[in-house]
Amino acid sequence: MRIRLPRPETLDSARTVWLFFALIHAGFLARLLPFIIGGGVLSDIRFYREWAYLALDGGVWQGIDTAWVYPVGALAPMVVAAVFGPSLYQLAWFALFAGLNAVGTAVLLQRGTASSFTAAYWWLAATALLGPVAVGRIDGLTAPLVLSALLIVAARPFVASLVLSAATWMKVWPAAVVLASLVVVRSGRLRILGAGLAVTAACAAVVAAFGDVRNLTGFLSAQGARGMQLEAPLSTPGVWQAITGTSGAYFFEDEVINTMEVRGALSGVVGNLMTPLLALTVVLVAAFLAIALHRGAEAHALLATGSLALVCTLVVFNKVGSPQFMLWIAAVIAGGLVLDRARDWRYPALAMLATAGLTTLVYPVFYDALRYELNPAVAVLLTLRNLLVISIFLWSLVRLARLTANARVPAAVPPTGA
Repeated sequence: MRIRLPRPETLDSARTVWLFFALIHAGFLARLLPFIIGGGVLSDIRFYREWAYLALDGGVWQGIDTAWVYPVGALAPMVVAAVFGPSLYQLAWFALFAGLNAVGTAVLLQRGTASSFTAAYWWLAATALLGPVAVGRIDGLTAPLVLSALLIVAARPFVASLVLSAATWMKVWPAAVVLASLVVVRSGRLRILGAGLAVTAACAAVVAAFGDVRNLTGFLSAQGARGMQLEAPLSTPGVWQAITGTSGAYFFEDEVINTMEVRGALSGVVGNLMTPLLALTVVLVAAFLAIALHRGAEAHALLATGSLALVCTLVVFNKVGSPQFMLWIAAVIAGGLVLDRARDWRYPALAMLATAGLTTLVYPVFYDALRYELNPAVAVLLTLRNLLVISIFLWSLVRLARLTANARVPAAVPPTGA
């Protein structure tokens, strides 16, 4: 068997990427040092630590003994992060984040092409711009898992589906990439489906054996009861109504689930429309993916574009607008830069970097000025961010339409004797 050695220029490019990786994560660590030294934690990690020790010390396992806002698999990394004790919980969480981000970067670099190096730099830059939510939320762990699985699903559908399914049982959004994979990866559909069913059965078995199986889907009802969150893309008109004092809209802080919502005016009607609109759009995108594949569109481009369209659907038609949702979109764009022609993905790549920067400016930098002071300047930043998210969604739909229109329909075989 002939062994191909990597070219020197490829090794040099990879080393430079890893140096950039080290620089970015050293910056994260420096920012977290005050928390680590003082035994504190950043952002939502305080809840993760509480839930972990409620299980380890109190014997109450979220999602197993009681209904929970997250799928039951989210408890796994939260408990693992307790390995060094409560005072070093932040350090352990950072180690998980950095380790999984290293895996995602390594998978990006695996092909050794110019586009893979570009994608790796882009992914690290996007992660840095989303810094507080990247390192402070569980989405910072699921995003590199999804990125890695997206890049290998065509070659290793079973392994990729195991990863995607495990990530889905931490946060629901990776299910969008599972759906795109089921539609597009023809030869691996049974393996993708089998792996997903196996992971789901394992989660159900654990919950049934040690708790109440009804808690397995508790996160669905918890999300359904929420109102329109302040940062959700389709909350933007309500935000401006609240700021200008028109139509009776106002901000409401839900202290139980730690969110700020828009209430009054049409927010209730809009909130009720989110779930049916989301479901309808998912079905339509999946249908168009199937049509494009049938017409002969290139599978890798379809996988990337379909995944982006479906993930954006989960963001745009969502009552929740948490800043970490931007990591979902970023992970798929990084994959698209490798799976498809990178030059064709220039717009979403640039738009996402701007989106990431605006997201961090809104939260955490100026968030209090928006929710407590109704500052219109911060509302402008949020509006621009949401318009960019919607524009990336629309780009994915246009890209899907073009892939379908430009596909080569396989020529029909002429009948005998023609």
